[in-house]
Amino acid sequence: MLNTKKTMISNLKSSKSSGRKVMTLMLLALVAMMLSLPAMSVESLRGDKALDAKSVKVGKYKVKSEEGGYERSFEKQPPLIPHKIDKYRITLKNNGCLKCHSEKAYKKEDAPKVGDSHYITRDGKTLKHISKRRYFCNQCHVPQVNSDPLVENTYEGVE
Repeated sequence: MLNTKKTMISNLKSSKSSGRKVMTLMLLALVAMMLSLPAMSVESLRGDKALDAKSVKVGKYKVKSEEGGYERSFEKQPPLIPHKIDKYRITLKNNGCLKCHSEKAYKKEDAPKVGDSHYITRDGKTLKHISKRRYFCNQCHVPQVNSDPLVENTYEGVE
């Protein structure tokens, strides 16, 4: 019994010293990584302006209207909005988009109907009304404006 206690104490001491070695190595690696961070350059759309400097005021751009909508650039891309939406309001009680795109109105308005996927819950249950997670349309669907890109873009869509 006494021998077993001595063995346990000895094992505990050796595991503490190996734990200290691991912690020391991890600390050294962290310090080395922190010292190398300034060498990396991070580029921002703000350029070299300080965070507390006033930003350049963004100009107003006219929303592009596109008869028949825009082509999608990739599979499963949410359709882009081909008209102005600045007067539309989406609140918990009212969704301005549904005046034209709801199941009841889309034929009369000659507008695309809200996708069937918007009536399915996260658990796969089909609802009679739009799912709460798909109710705020402009989280995914956005209008387009005539403006220069903020960064160079060489993306090519699907054919």
